[in-house]
Amino acid sequence: MSVAGTYECVTKSPMGDQKSTVTIVPSDDGTTFTGTNAGAMGTMELEDGKIDGNTLTWTMNMTVPMPMKLEGTATVEGDALTGSVNAGAFGSMAMTGERVS
Repeated sequence: MSVAGTYECVTKSPMGDQKSTVTIVPSDDGTTFTGTNAGAMGTMELEDGKIDGNTLTWTMNMTVPMPMKLEGTATVEGDALTGSVNAGAFGSMAMTGERVS
């Protein structure tokens, strides 16, 4: 099953639950992807997106509330997305989501 789609996600951050809409757009060969993570603090591009089976890895450059490079990893099973976002000194934050389209 393709990992493509739009997911309504929640990331457990030190500032509380952060809701966002994550869009995954796989490349034609299915080994890489692009997309966005849109939340209350703005939209971040998903960069360096890689697909390995049903596992996704990517980076994001956060600017608000402070500049920071975030590293994400997630597994897609059916319509469920489960993973984490590593925020450097702030540690790893659990991320879950459900495909909505």
